[in-house]
Amino acid sequence: MGVHNYFKSLSDLEKLLRCPGKFKYHEHSVASHSFKVTKIAQFLGTVEEKYGHEVDWRSLYEKALNHDYAELFTGDIKTPVKYASKELRELFSQVEEEMAKKFIEKEFPEEYQAVYLERFKEGKDDTLEGKILSVADKIDLLYESFGEIQKGNPEPLFLEIYQEALQTILRFKEMDSVQYFLTSILPDMQHERFIEQSELNIITNQMIKDALKG
Repeated sequence: MGVHNYFKSLSDLEKLLRCPGKFKYHEHSVASHSFKVTKIAQFLGTVEEKYGHEVDWRSLYEKALNHDYAELFTGDIKTPVKYASKELRELFSQVEEEMAKKFIEKEFPEEYQAVYLERFKEGKDDTLEGKILSVADKIDLLYESFGEIQKGNPEPLFLEIYQEALQTILRFKEMDSVQYFLTSILPDMQHERFIEQSELNIITNQMIKDALKG
């Protein structure tokens, strides 16, 4: 009982696989995703600071490290399903927050509950740190789906996930860190050798062109 169960649950995140039920060449756990998102968010935050924006690093790290902990209670829901509609997305968020709240109230001492209720709530808000989290989360998803496409995975879901992730990143195109990603990092990804490279590059370049036009 208690915080011991919280510490023990961290190992369960290593066994919780992302995008379950589909053939994948490389499995990714929720634990590894949280680590990668935190590292990506750190770099994006560094870029934002370089361009004169003030970053609340404590907030950013807490948002990134904790952003998917509630999936321990619900499992990973495929991105195209979770984001099929605003209503469905809000419903998933409400369910996750309520289950996390019950877990905290059951396992954490009362004096720490308020802190962890704040840490486990949805971190993708309108603050700079919330926006960085949104972008970092999708960059890792972009790389996960890209890795499957690069290896020749015939499952069309990964192209769908790739497009959805890039579309979300482009919604934050006004951010300096996103501009840096689009101009200095994404081109290197496109130059990687893989099957059907030309088709994916055409899709990517068209999406960026359309977004920057808007």
